[in-house]
Amino acid sequence: MGDRRILITGISSAWGGRLAQRLEREADVEAVIGIDTVEPRHELHRTEFVRLELEPGLLRRILVAAEIDTVIDTRLISDPALAPLSRAREVNVAETRRLLSACAGPESPVRRFVFKSSADWYGSDPHQPMFLTETSERVAEPHSALERDVVDAEAVVEEFAAARPGVSVTTIRFAEVIGSELRSSLQTLLALPVVPAILGFDPRCQLIHHDDAVAVLAHAALGGPEGVVNAAADGVLALSEVASLLGKPLLPVLPPWGTVFAAASLRRLGVGVPLELVRMLRSGRGLDNRRLKASGFQLRYTTREARLKLRAQQRLRPLLGSGDGGFRYEREVEEFLRRSPSVRRRDGDGVTVPPAGDGFADLPAGELIELIASLDRPALERLSAIEAAHGARPEVLEALERALARHGLGERERAERG
Repeated sequence: MGDRRILITGISSAWGGRLAQRLEREADVEAVIGIDTVEPRHELHRTEFVRLELEPGLLRRILVAAEIDTVIDTRLISDPALAPLSRAREVNVAETRRLLSACAGPESPVRRFVFKSSADWYGSDPHQPMFLTETSERVAEPHSALERDVVDAEAVVEEFAAARPGVSVTTIRFAEVIGSELRSSLQTLLALPVVPAILGFDPRCQLIHHDDAVAVLAHAALGGPEGVVNAAADGVLALSEVASLLGKPLLPVLPPWGTVFAAASLRRLGVGVPLELVRMLRSGRGLDNRRLKASGFQLRYTTREARLKLRAQQRLRPLLGSGDGGFRYEREVEEFLRRSPSVRRRDGDGVTVPPAGDGFADLPAGELIELIASLDRPALERLSAIEAAHGARPEVLEALERALARHGLGERERAERG
């Protein structure tokens, strides 16, 4: 058993919840504590949840009492689709300052701090180099409130690092993150029947899949590099190539003479796209990820593969439950479905077999097998029932059986430790 004791902020988000699940599987992690103002939405087994506003005095008591040595901050808001600008400013700057104040106390046991940031720190500008390194400077002042938030939040983290040389601080600047559980302006744009573009521009698009992004945070917490680190998948696609992968036409309907005009044109089409994304549609952006890979981290997906995996996840999602993103389920509902005598059983294992849903037979076995490793146990059981009833492909069923066996082994190990 290792002795890492980790606290995660934003545990109710897709970032915090998935990160906690990932760290629960690490033998070197002794304890995981998650804080947020609302309860977690993910299945967590040994993560302890504390409902807490970011008040330095109370948080400092938790850090000291639980002997937390690592804090991972997942709260940064870099997309206006997720919160009003005033709330984003409070979260990004004021709450980050309060969090670091708690970590900086004289009795603080914190020795590692990981901050989830965004490549919006660099902005998006035609005068930037083809690939931005961690030492690249901004070529202009922030063009929007959220860009300024990211710059100011990183400045607060940098001040903390300078004042606490005994603490290892890692700031991770993520490229555009895509995943079935995430909401973002980019995913909204790409979900349209056609992909709008700026007339005369076919910008570079570099992505990172949410699974890889969560793994990067875990890597940083468990001994990854210090300082600023770019996190992006290998490979860059033109926007036209992204549209082609989606099987959609690229429609250059936006005026080329101004960011504000382009944003206004999108609003007339019924699409609220922030200025940051409009600038991306004009200039694009690429990140140099060599420092991340030199630290020993291996990306699972290229930019192209990340886009393809998201497409497969979106096709599979209606079969696995709620349509609001990902493979989440509510614990109380799941317990009712499993335990209540009022629920009618349809097979020997007590799993209700759902209908196959439109398009299930067309989903290739390879795509299903690729997704199985990222599913939790309830989703695996549901998918297993669907496949047995409607597909019965041996290679898929074998992959599901292996995944369920691994989950069973993990549960036995947790019971023995408890």
